Amino acid sequence: MDDKVALVTGGTRGLGKAIALALRERGCKVAATWHGDEAAARRLEEEAGIATFRWDVADFDACRAGVARVAERLGPVDVLVNNAGITADAMFHKMDEAQWWNVLRTNLGSMFNVTRQVIEGMRARHYGRIVNISSINGRKGQMGQSNYAAAKAGIFGFTKSLALENAAHGITVNAVAPGYCDTDMVAKVKPEVLQAIVAGIPVGRLGTPQDVARMVAFLADEAAGFVTGATFDVNGGQYLA
Repeated sequence: MDDKVALVTGGTRGLGKAIALALRERGCKVAATWHGDEAAARRLEEEAGIATFRWDVADFDACRAGVARVAERLGPVDVLVNNAGITADAMFHKMDEAQWWNVLRTNLGSMFNVTRQVIEGMRARHYGRIVNISSINGRKGQMGQSNYAAAKAGIFGFTKSLALENAAHGITVNAVAPGYCDTDMVAKVKPEVLQAIVAGIPVGRLGTPQDVARMVAFLADEAAGFVTGATFDVNGGQYLA
């Protein structure tokens, strides 16, 4: 993957950071987007030499301008990992409109906003790798996450449709659905709740960001050219339990 340009949205912390580092190790020139945590972005640049760019993936015009900056600095995007996401949990009968739409715009709307900026170039060059990060909760649902689960479930249909449209143009499109991983987001879960979650994971532990990153790196590789339109569950068997 030497000199391939990879763009990872939400790529400066947690799963996104691990994915960005894994792609860099494969030889990619990596760009990572961020929105709220400047300190994490600066650390990634200083420690790993990964270029970081700030924009809101829920804003179409910001995505257009941001991807143009990535292309100007590193070259056209060959590998896109749509990873950026937020949560705004609440039971549905208490959820307000902002909680619903903020999550939908960021977690699902960004799939259009970012991918639309790179797809024509990939088709023209007859090469591209797109990996969309969903979630186990898009598979099975979760109390208090109707907004998050709806957005993550939508990614499956988006992935399959985009894969069909672009398979003849050398572009693969796949989804990865991580289970519960040891990230800042999961660390906010109450200890007793987290203990119950781990008890329901057949392998007996939380995942690591690297567990997910290794799967993404494979799907982004040239060697994965016959894999498209698929979803890969990285959850320690939890969805089976």
